[in-house]
Amino acid sequence: MRVALFVTCINDLLQPRTGRAVVTLLERLGVEVGFPEEQSCCGQPQFNTGYRHATEPLVRRFHRAFREYDYVVTPSGSCAAMVRDNYPRIGAKAAAEGRGRELAEAAAPAVPKTYELTEFLVDVLKVEDVGAYYPHVVTYHPTCHGLRMLGLGDRPLRLLRQVKGLELRELPGAEECCGFGGTFAVKNPAVSAAMGADKVRHVLGTGAEAVCTVDNSCLLHIGGMLTRQGAAVRPVHIAEILAGTEESAGTGDGGRTAEGGGR
Repeated sequence: MRVALFVTCINDLLQPRTGRAVVTLLERLGVEVGFPEEQSCCGQPQFNTGYRHATEPLVRRFHRAFREYDYVVTPSGSCAAMVRDNYPRIGAKAAAEGRGRELAEAAAPAVPKTYELTEFLVDVLKVEDVGAYYPHVVTYHPTCHGLRMLGLGDRPLRLLRQVKGLELRELPGAEECCGFGGTFAVKNPAVSAAMGADKVRHVLGTGAEAVCTVDNSCLLHIGGMLTRQGAAVRPVHIAEILAGTEESAGTGDGGRTAEGGGR
């Protein structure tokens, strides 16, 4: 089994510890992880703002970067959804415009082998208890792309419930968008902020020490609002929780992972 990490732009630039946590976790489970350096943006920002043609070179790049791997694993529900749901549409549209099948043929192999981290763990590796340790009270926010486009369902919750020391608290209004939405937050800042305020109010109401998701983009939005309110709740990616162990807690990089890092 050849597995590649698709780290995504936000993680690479702003939350690199999440990518490291994915590698730590998968290697602990016996998976050899590769990192093709040709990888870049999946094209989601361009596609979502209407620049479909500008997205096409990134579809081709994704194919070239990951074609030698059996699986592509990413700590991002939104980027996984971009590949799985939108790449076929982009290829089909190019063909319909009379530009041949080349783009569709480049997009097709990526679709069945691209997985968000939690679905790879549960569906491919067939594991729910990953040997993690995180002695904190946590609430989980299901992000829109993971919930509605990937259909992650309770996979993340099943993994969290097996983490030693973790107390999981239900988030009221969990299925409501946090208001980030990528370019939505830029185009509609007032609406985005109002939605974020509702989400933060629900998070604080749980009494949790940490809020986790499968997307750091949403965590940046929620975490930023928590910070501005002076709240002590930590935003933490689920990969960082699952990568923590009793042995690594409080020591070195593993300790920072186990504690969820800083904001």
